[in-house]
Amino acid sequence: MPGTVGAMRSCLLTFTFLLAAVAPAAASVPHVVQPGETLWSIAAGNGFSTRYFAAVNGLSEDSQVILGSTLQIPGPGESAAPAASSTSGAPKPLGGYIVQPGDTLSGLAARAGVSVQQMAYMNGLNPNGLLIAGSPLKLPAGAPVATTSAAPTVVPASGPAPTPGRVSSADIAMVANRNGVPAGLASAIAWQESGFNNAMVSSANARGVMQVLPGTWDWVQQNLAKRQLDPGNAIDNVGAGVLYLGRLLQETGGDHALAAAGYYQGLASVRRIGMLPETRQYVNNVLALRGRFGG
Repeated sequence: MPGTVGAMRSCLLTFTFLLAAVAPAAASVPHVVQPGETLWSIAAGNGFSTRYFAAVNGLSEDSQVILGSTLQIPGPGESAAPAASSTSGAPKPLGGYIVQPGDTLSGLAARAGVSVQQMAYMNGLNPNGLLIAGSPLKLPAGAPVATTSAAPTVVPASGPAPTPGRVSSADIAMVANRNGVPAGLASAIAWQESGFNNAMVSSANARGVMQVLPGTWDWVQQNLAKRQLDPGNAIDNVGAGVLYLGRLLQETGGDHALAAAGYYQGLASVRRIGMLPETRQYVNNVLALRGRFGG
């Protein structure tokens, strides 16, 4: 009997060891896909790259997730990939245009169907000034002027400045709470816009963590900021974006979806022509990410 008991104990220990060897470091958490969510937004909201998250779930990186289906969120000990560092799967910025030789502000404004003053304000320009070929402009969303994908060769030296460095969702929450703006919404927009990267510059010349346009920066500084904002400071870039988002929330009666649409497409444009398909994708991503950053 003693030999039998010893053999059984040995087998039990071996079996226990094998179980421990194959058990995951932490169990995955099931996630039911909600309206508007994408593979990218779910991965980003949980701190994974799209490629890694897709592989965990046996999907390709460009797969479309199905509403109501269940995906597995890897546990803390399972991730062998860094948090998502790009905005793969996010809609591209609207309205990026590179000034061509012979372009004038009045001519572009006429083709876009807006006033020279509105075009100048949007880009922080003098309505009577000359355009520099190779510099980037932001066009009104839905404008009939063809956008260009080429990179700008001339970037005006106006604020905000794209500087190296990243912020955290805690940094954004601090700024948002201080200004009465929902922290989750602010962080979701910041992640959607730049991945918290203050060095990012879009084809439309939007800059920094919150992808603030020079015209918006100037308007916020003159009308909303209570102190002089530092154009090279990432936290002040967040501050400008948060203040602008706060104004959009006021103008939309606190509607998060409409405010996010206004941040991306321009509120006047949304009210005039409705949300464009790209804007709907942007809003859906933002609302999906909002809960991951504290609601």
